[in-house]
Amino acid sequence: MLLATSTLATTLFGILGLIIWIAIAFWPARVARRKGHSFVGYFILSLFFFPLALVMAYVVRDRRGLSVRH
Repeated sequence: MLLATSTLATTLFGILGLIIWIAIAFWPARVARRKGHSFVGYFILSLFFFPLALVMAYVVRDRRGLSVRH
């Protein structure tokens, strides 16, 4: 009985951790999308290398073309 409870708790904790991991991966992807970059590319990058993706999303230049020079 103790083993079954432990296995169930471990499984539920693992599923919760996976959901949180995927939810947090949306952060750099949304920042990159606002700057005109690929949402999917940054999402996949942030799934594996979250700190790198977050820094890159904030450092890359804005490609939307809002700054027009005359």
